[in-house]
This record gives sequence, C-alpha cells and structure tokens, in this order.
Amino acid sequence: MKRETPNRYILTLYVSDMLGTLLSLALAEWLRQVLPYGRPFDMAGGGLNPGIYLLVIAIWTVLFRHLSVYDTNRIWRLADEARTVLSAIVISTMASAGALYFSYRGLSRLLFIYFFLLDMLVIMLLRIAVRLLFQAPQAQRTAEQRILLVGAGEVGQRTAALLAERSWMGLQIVGLLDDDPGRIGQLVSGFPVLGTLDDAPKLVKEHGINEVIITLPLHAHARMAGLVSVLNEMPVNVSVVPDLFPLAYLRTGIGVLGDTPLVTLKEPVMDGLMLLAKRMLDLTTALCALLLLWPAMLIIAILIKRDSPGPAIFKQQRVGWHGKLFDMYKFRTMVVGAEGQIEVILEQTEAGERFLRKDKHDPRITPIGRYLRRWSLDELPQFFNVLKGEMSVVGPRPELPWLANEKDPLQRKRWIVPPGITGWWQITGRADKTAALRIEADLYYIRNYSFLLDLQILFRTLIAIIRGRGAY
Repeated sequence: MKRETPNRYILTLYVSDMLGTLLSLALAEWLRQVLPYGRPFDMAGGGLNPGIYLLVIAIWTVLFRHLSVYDTNRIWRLADEARTVLSAIVISTMASAGALYFSYRGLSRLLFIYFFLLDMLVIMLLRIAVRLLFQAPQAQRTAEQRILLVGAGEVGQRTAALLAERSWMGLQIVGLLDDDPGRIGQLVSGFPVLGTLDDAPKLVKEHGINEVIITLPLHAHARMAGLVSVLNEMPVNVSVVPDLFPLAYLRTGIGVLGDTPLVTLKEPVMDGLMLLAKRMLDLTTALCALLLLWPAMLIIAILIKRDSPGPAIFKQQRVGWHGKLFDMYKFRTMVVGAEGQIEVILEQTEAGERFLRKDKHDPRITPIGRYLRRWSLDELPQFFNVLKGEMSVVGPRPELPWLANEKDPLQRKRWIVPPGITGWWQITGRADKTAALRIEADLYYIRNYSFLLDLQILFRTLIAIIRGRGAY
C-alpha cells in the first residue's frame, strides 16, 4: 500500500541515518585525535578518506534495507525500532570490518570502535528526533493521508486498529462504509460508519479522501469488483486487504507472478543474511562455552555417575527446525527409566490437550539433578547440538515428538525457526510460566526476531540463571 506520508517518513529516516553515520565517522576520527588512548595516531595511515566514507555508506544502505530498518511494521514502536536499528548497526559494522580488512587495513581499530559506539547513539537520537517531528500536531495536519475503509467487519476493524496505531505517521481514518443498516451512524473501532458502499464516490469527494482501503469478506467479491470499477475513475488510491487472517501464518508478503498479484501467507522469519548472522553467533557462543566449561562438564559427569546408576549424558529425540527430528543431549538429572513414569507430571487441559507440568517436587529427579537444574547446568551438552547445526543458542525449546503431534497449528509455528537452548520464555518466567504463556513467549520471539534480541536474551539468561527462579 503506497502512501505519501510513510514514504516521506521513510525517506527522512534514511537521510537521517546516513547523515548520522557520516557524522559518527567524523566524530570518531576527532575523538581518536584528542583522547589519550591507544598508540600515537597517524592521520595519513590510520585516518579516514573519501573511499572509507563511501564504503560505509554503501554497506549501511544495502544492509539497512535488507534488515527491515525501513519497514514501518518493524519500527512503529520505539522499542521495536531500537531493537531493529541497533541489530542492523551491529551486523553492518561486522560487514564493514570485513570489507575494510581487504581494502583499508590501516584504519585505526580504536577509531572504528569509537565509530561503532557513536553510530548507535547518533542514529537513535536522530530517529527519536524524526519521530517527534512527525508526531507534532502541525506536522500531522500538513502530512495527513486521509483514508476511507470499506467494510466494518472483523477485517475492517483490525485494519482500523492497525492504522490508528500508526496515526502519528500522518495516517488519518476518516470513517468506514458498510452495507449493514445496523452499523450506519455507529462507531466501529472508534471511527464512524459514514454510509453504504454506494456512498463511496460522494464521500471521497466530500472528505478529500486520498486512499480507499477495501476490507470486505471473500463472499463479497462481486460487490468489491463493482466498487473498484467506480473508484478507478477517481483520483484516489485503492487498496485491498484480503480476508485471509485465519489463514495467515506469522509473516505474509505480496509479490507478482507475471501480471498476477501473489499473496504469500507464510514467509521465512529469517532471510539468508539473518541466518548467517545467527549461525555465526551460535558457533562463537558454543565454541567459547565448551572451551571454557569443559573442566566443569567433566566434573559434572563424574558427579552424576557417582550419584546414581546410569549414563552421565541423557539423549532424547526432539522435534527441531521445520519438524525435523534430532537427538538432544542433556546431563542426566533423573533416575534411569524416568520416561516410563511420565504420567507423574502429565496433565491435560479442558480442551483435551496434554502437556508436561514442570514440577519442582518431581520424584524422578536425582539429588545431584536438582542442583544441575537449579543452575541450568544440565543444558550444557546442548552446545554440541548447536555445533552440529541441530539447535541454536537462542530459540523456542524443542518439543517431544509425541507431544508435538498433538499441538494445534498455532503452536507448530514455533518450528519455523531453529530450536534453542534458551529463549524468551526462559528469561520471563522460566518453568513458572504456564504452558500457554510459554507458547505465547515463543511466538513473540519469532514475530520480533532480530540479532539484537538474541544478544539481549543471552545477557538476560545469565541473570536468570544466577537468580535461579523457576528452574526445576
């Protein structure tokens, strides 16, 4: 859907981002000269030149575009915008570091660190300034995109709510149209129903409508075709929101196949670049963890063997990425044969769905196992799953196959990203969360995925482990 104001807003953001990046480079070079840190600075060999400026701007432009920095659905909330932008800056900095290594290797490393820190600060400050500028009443009056919604049903109400949340971008809903006589003159989602579909041409002229968004149900296709035919003769943009909410997965997209519009009901949450960045984070974290913790893991294995009979490592089949089965490793924290006593913690919802209750008094847990679970040390062998590519460090927890087969389609959406050792629900309640809330937390992670969110979860996981709450 093309609108003047969001395009103006996005263009303003792009200009501010690039100006902020150039300013950060200049400030970084100035700081490198005046601060008494590092080796003596040589402007000729370790400073900036026009080639470096152009290289950085080119990388920032390409990666910001591909990392959804200008996607209004990802940046309309300030918190989401900060996470998206800072994640893009981290990835862009890593990419530019590699490019500079092969082109301008002499650039001062300390200068580059200054630039990275300044860029995060300057770009976010400029974006906040742009946001405040567009939120100013005067700016909204001069940049309004007046919208008329056709259809006051479920799809129309959802569309109105989404547009209302983005009203500060200059999007103004004038009202709705509906053929239901009972809705005429009423408020729907806070906006008036101005008339029937036949009133659309008259209302477009009277209210200076810039865009008509049609949100009719699928069975009203013929009615919609007639309305579009009339509106095509008027100077107004016409958009259609397909009545596909029940079929939509987590992310949808629109493309073109020849001359035919193509609505994608499910797109990958992570593209190639995001997957590469996530895999690099996984490998780095797993290798560092195993190199640092292997003595502790050896001691844990010996303690488990002495505490109770059975192997130190417990292997269990789980459902992974895209439903693929794999063997997940853990330090054994239960007695041998505990899987045969699973009815101890098996519960069932009113809808008949079964789930495993996390119980701190589970009688199957061994004495040493309680300590391992208390500090999440039983999860350490899963770093080998990460190295094998079967798991990620951060992601939804992998499900048992027999439980996964009973899940409804909503819960199976968790499988469209790699399963993880830790995740959003572990840092926001851990086992204290109900099964439904754990699923919602996993879906929140998928909907809001970014590289920076992974880093945030890793940091907060350390805090959650130290506190030890909800771990059993």
